[in-house]
Amino acid sequence: MPTPNEELVVGLVSISDRASGGVYEDKGIPALSDWLAAALATPYRLETRLIADERAQIEATLTELVDRRRCHLVLTTGGTGPARRDVTPEATLAVGTKEMPGFGEQMRQISLRFVPTAILSRQVAVIRETADHAALIMNLPGQPKSIKETLEGLKDADGNVVAGGIFAAVPYCVDLIGGPYIETNPAVCAAWRPKNAQRPQPAKE
Repeated sequence: MPTPNEELVVGLVSISDRASGGVYEDKGIPALSDWLAAALATPYRLETRLIADERAQIEATLTELVDRRRCHLVLTTGGTGPARRDVTPEATLAVGTKEMPGFGEQMRQISLRFVPTAILSRQVAVIRETADHAALIMNLPGQPKSIKETLEGLKDADGNVVAGGIFAAVPYCVDLIGGPYIETNPAVCAAWRPKNAQRPQPAKE
């Protein structure tokens, strides 16, 4: 069940050798931050990390964000392709206690509407559980446009949903692992919960 009145803590991890080395400016964390600012109606706090494509460092960062910083949700960007240095999925699976394959499957379905090389993407999602805490960790694409599309979903010119975004399922997932109740801006992303898990809306004055 969701934990009442607990502060929502979201970890953002951008994984890039060149960005972490100062070769170019990181675009992953700003893209994630901007999207969350538009999508979340619940107050939250961010923990951000910019690190290299090193498996040990990725594992240590994810573990620290969940176990010590008490993040309820961790979003990573970068390092999910087939290149030799792309090890984000391996690191994520190593720190997880439950795999959540539906998130990666849906991300690839969204991306396949644009490029056939979406099948090369290896994004995964896991739950990491400790004795008294749990978090959802999700790998996202590296490009800001793709980040928005996978989180938010796709609509046609008339505003009809043609591919559901993955974030619609995140609030209920966080409920189920004991995190805070997350509310979203429905104009950006409508969170979905079964009726028995929905909180009543406050009465309008």
